[in-house]
Amino acid sequence: MTTVAIVVLAAGKSSRMGAHSLGQSHKLLARFDGVPLIRRVVSASLNTRAASITVVTGHRHADIATCLEGLPIHLCVNAAYETGMASSIVAAINQPEVSGADGVLILLADMPGITTDHMDQLIVAFQQAGGGVVVRATANGQSGNPVLLPSTLYPSVLALKGDRGAKSVIETSGLAMVNVEIGRPALTDVDTPADLEAAGGVLEP
Repeated sequence: MTTVAIVVLAAGKSSRMGAHSLGQSHKLLARFDGVPLIRRVVSASLNTRAASITVVTGHRHADIATCLEGLPIHLCVNAAYETGMASSIVAAINQPEVSGADGVLILLADMPGITTDHMDQLIVAFQQAGGGVVVRATANGQSGNPVLLPSTLYPSVLALKGDRGAKSVIETSGLAMVNVEIGRPALTDVDTPADLEAAGGVLEP
């Protein structure tokens, strides 16, 4: 069986939340139907076909870890999170439960609309292709998130630096791309207070 590890990126400072990111509030602690966003997203990933779930933390690690208590996940603390997203992806790939998988599904923690079914659609597409492809969630054909990368790209991913994801690795990989249409959730993250409110979240004071 082609195995997939899910990595949830939850280390950032949420700088686009403005003053909210500097005080006690944090978007990943915002509540959706009474549940903190980070727990909602991670709980959805737990019910998928994935072999493991790794959550990369950094900013507000203790608070996020508290929100995830009792869930069967791996926590990875990225001490270099302030250097940007690449350091979190690298930290995750270096975890044994991820490096040993045939592929990694990279999920941003601030995407409240991503469901168990969405992630399973990407995983099934990857498995049906034998693991040698890149699988991307799309909305009306536009590339979004999550993205699933095969293990053959891990060396290239480990070379990433700065505040960027794996887009450059994907574009230069030469691998076949499989797009999985999941609609608006593929493009919906909550970078600003307005985004959060529109998505139905309530920011904790």
